[in-house]
Amino acid sequence: MQFYDFKEVQERVILIGVQTAQDEDVEASLDELEELAQTAGAETAAKVIQNREAVHPGTYIGKGKIEEVRNLLRAFDANGVICDDELSPAQMNNLEKELECKVMDRTLLILDIFARRAVTSEGKIQVELAQLKYRAARLVGLRDSLSRLGGGIGTRGPGEKKLETDRRLIRTRISALKEELRQVEKHRELIRGSRARGRMKTAAIVGYTNAGKSTLLNVLTGAGVQAEDKLFATLDPTTRLLELQDGQQLLLTDTVGFIRKLPHHLVEAFKSTLEEAKYADYIIHVVDASNPQAETQMQVVYETLKELGASGKKTVTLLNKQDLAVDTQLRDFIADHTVKCSAKTGQGLDELKSVLSGFLAEEQIYIEELYPYREGGKIQKIREYGHLLSQEYRDDGIYVKARVPAEIFVSVMPGMPDK
Repeated sequence: MQFYDFKEVQERVILIGVQTAQDEDVEASLDELEELAQTAGAETAAKVIQNREAVHPGTYIGKGKIEEVRNLLRAFDANGVICDDELSPAQMNNLEKELECKVMDRTLLILDIFARRAVTSEGKIQVELAQLKYRAARLVGLRDSLSRLGGGIGTRGPGEKKLETDRRLIRTRISALKEELRQVEKHRELIRGSRARGRMKTAAIVGYTNAGKSTLLNVLTGAGVQAEDKLFATLDPTTRLLELQDGQQLLLTDTVGFIRKLPHHLVEAFKSTLEEAKYADYIIHVVDASNPQAETQMQVVYETLKELGASGKKTVTLLNKQDLAVDTQLRDFIADHTVKCSAKTGQGLDELKSVLSGFLAEEQIYIEELYPYREGGKIQKIREYGHLLSQEYRDDGIYVKARVPAEIFVSVMPGMPDK
């Protein structure tokens, strides 16, 4: 009997970008698009940039460039193109007819990667919701091509099974998913509420995708989160307890990576996940200091935080990957503190913990008090919510030096009613 080795054919694609302003770095954006394509399982055969005052309303690029791309498709035996901007249904349809190949845009590519990466039920709901919103807006324009969208990039995940349904069925499914997501958000709010009642401070780890956020969480807390040298290696937020050097504790939450031109559908669908940064007390901004585009990536992160209503918080920026970094002049003038570190080697992590201890101390009140033995419960409360520096047992009680959060200060003072 003869056995055949069936292998998935790797897609070869041409990347297309349009430069409409001199200060736009389309080349760097296409480099990132190449990384996204690689993460999705495609090989980039060539890149094409057209300088125009504005993108072509009908075909994204002009006729001359369409002819150039058509020739490149034949020359490199490529079977698809990916445009660096979100295409309208008409642009996608017209470009497919002109080039006679599969046409995708940046949004569809990112959705495909998210579909691969979603593990939890919440992640899968968010991905399907974003896919359906994207496709619902294009249903009329794509009606002719729905039947020929088979396997490969841009068709993965739970969203594709709805492509052949009409607008009404998609709207029904979107409503059902939104309701499921509301239930998930309620659960997340309950968790946040219990943390708030426990008065445990939280820090959200944010940063550009592939900056090293998950690696940092793993090193600091032993979280065991998947960490790969790929874009969007993790989607689902993970919260773990961090023990600082002085005995204080802090909750760390990993968040989904940011990226330039983050599709609006994704921001909306992943709002409950991204809002972990909004509700955190502090921000740990992880930057890949070895990336030539580090400054641009930092700007994208701050713009996304502003969009989420999470700006203005106490922030420590970690210039990560110092073991690979070349530019030693990189600075962040927005953050309260900047730490050069390497999550891989451990460099700078003690300094990070020291900065976080400082953040906690700034919000605490220092006390030196003598507690009668009958008020021992208050000392336990200090241990739970504050930082007990020392205690000395005397004949008339326990003499305590401690730092406590302002919100519990009155309740732990000697002689006050214990609440």
